[in-house]
Amino acid sequence: MRVLLLSLIIVLVDQITKLMVMGISIPSLGVSLQGMPLASSRPILGDFFRLTYIENPGMAFGIDIGGKLFFSLFSIVASTAIVVYLYHARTERLGLRVALAMILGGAVGNLIDRVFYGVLFQGTPLFHGRVVDFFDVDFFNISILGYHLNRWPVFNVADASVTVGVLLLLYFHRSLREAGPNPASTPNVNSSVVPDSNPPPAGGKSV
Repeated sequence: MRVLLLSLIIVLVDQITKLMVMGISIPSLGVSLQGMPLASSRPILGDFFRLTYIENPGMAFGIDIGGKLFFSLFSIVASTAIVVYLYHARTERLGLRVALAMILGGAVGNLIDRVFYGVLFQGTPLFHGRVVDFFDVDFFNISILGYHLNRWPVFNVADASVTVGVLLLLYFHRSLREAGPNPASTPNVNSSVVPDSNPPPAGGKSV
C-alpha cells in the first residue's frame, strides 16, 4: 500500500496548483497568493501552451454527463473501490499498482473541488463545487460530424494523472495477460512434496 504515497503527492500538487491559479489569502498564516481572474488567460509558451483559468462543472476535460451531485457521489464510490482494489492487489506488479494510484490521486484531487470548493470559494452548496482547470494546450485541427477541435480541452493536474494512469493500466493489463500469472503469487509445484500413491507394504519393499 506504499503506492498510496504517490496518490497523496498527486492530490497535494493538484490542490496547490489550483490554489495558486485561483489565489488565496490566509492572513493568520501570512499566506497571500494573487491568482488569476476567472476566464482569463496567460501565455507560457506563446499560443501553444497557456494558463487559462476556468471552472468546470462536469468531468475531466469538460465532459458533462448528469449533474454535479452525481459526479461527486460517483467520484466517492470510484475512489473507495480503487482503494479496496489496491489492498487486494498489493502483491501484484508495481506498474499496475502505480497506475491505480495515479487514477486514485486524480480522482480524489477533483473530488475535493466538487465537495468543498462550492462552499469555500464558489458560493454553491456542499457537493456542488466546480473543478478548477487551467492547462490550455494547442491541438491540431479536427472536424468530425460538425464538431471542431483546435485546442485540447482545458485540464488540471488531476485530469492528467487520471489520463496517464488509465493509459498505464491498459498497458500493464495487456502485459499481464501476455505474461501470464505473477510468478510471485503462483505456488511452486516443484517444491511441493507429493506422497507416493502406492506405499510399500509393511515390512516389504516397493516394486
